[in-house]
Amino acid sequence: MTICALAAALLLANTYVGYPVAIGLLARLRSRRPAPPGFPEDELPAVTVCLPVYNGAGYLPAKIASLLAQDYQGRFEILVYCDGCTDDSEAVARALAAAPEAGGRIRVLLAPGRLGKPTGLNTMSAEATGELLLLNDVRQPLSPNAMRALVEAMSDPQVGCATGNLILEGGAGSGVYWRYENWIRRQESAFRGMVGITGPIAMMRRAEFETLPSDVILDDVWIPTRLGLDGKRVAFVAEAEARDAAFDDDREFGRKVRTLAGNYQLFARMPRLLLPFANPSWFETFSHKLLRLACPWLLAALAVSTIWYALFPPDGGGAAALAFMRVLAAGQVLFHLGALAGARGGRLASVARTFVVLNAAAVVGLWRYVRGAQRVTW
Repeated sequence: MTICALAAALLLANTYVGYPVAIGLLARLRSRRPAPPGFPEDELPAVTVCLPVYNGAGYLPAKIASLLAQDYQGRFEILVYCDGCTDDSEAVARALAAAPEAGGRIRVLLAPGRLGKPTGLNTMSAEATGELLLLNDVRQPLSPNAMRALVEAMSDPQVGCATGNLILEGGAGSGVYWRYENWIRRQESAFRGMVGITGPIAMMRRAEFETLPSDVILDDVWIPTRLGLDGKRVAFVAEAEARDAAFDDDREFGRKVRTLAGNYQLFARMPRLLLPFANPSWFETFSHKLLRLACPWLLAALAVSTIWYALFPPDGGGAAALAFMRVLAAGQVLFHLGALAGARGGRLASVARTFVVLNAAAVVGLWRYVRGAQRVTW
């Protein structure tokens, strides 16, 4: 039981503390390459904004306004893909496309039914005329400099995908977790590249877009992972911002279940990710993605081993070992009591609740993936 508890505790500590420290140090020790010069002003690439929408009529005006307000001096178009919407999304999109300020830059595409975001991205990439694709979602407006900043990052031929900075506003625990996650992504980018992108704001070359499987759950992990296996970098562009509200834990749970089910699907369909000699970012993939999936089981192993030891100490175990295991057991009980209290218990309890919710989502995500119950639609 002692060995089990120590192994679980060390792996958990490595996942949530050790890896962030290690990737932070690697980011600082790595010799930085000079920044790319960017595209000449008279050779700015054309950009196609790919905007999939499902029942987003309430978000469309602000989203389109933020896109039309981009300070990018090159040519760009906006494709709005209505994925079987049952609200007024199509009518709103067509009204926005017909408005004088749109300047004929908006085209509306309709799906024959609700088919999911991968099919929408495949359709829009086939219709696109731009050299670069700006992938984003309808809910998050972009900062005016976002397109220009991402295009500048894509001037580096080694960058296969450039992703922006999602700012979550509000005091929900998911916002605290996202700031922690975002910091890790910055360090990965500074080291040799991220192992995912931020779905609401990312850019890639149309020539490097490969048709997505229609049932892929996480296009925003599938795309950069495939590019990474081909030796391309995924760059974080902090100044290119998208803004959204932090979800409460109940809503965040559903989103994370989908995300984690998608991670299981990713590893099942891209086994090369698990091979150090085949995956250039194996260390980041293993530490940031794979170990996160193992954390619920490590937490369960830690709880069972420490509580069992505290209640039924073995003969000859020693007073120091017993005291240590009892401290670990008591700490976990207090932590989960705080999680039960949630926001009523203060900021730390709110963060504890978010942590427990995210790990519970990993278990449900595995169950849904194994049963084939996770829908591709969002």
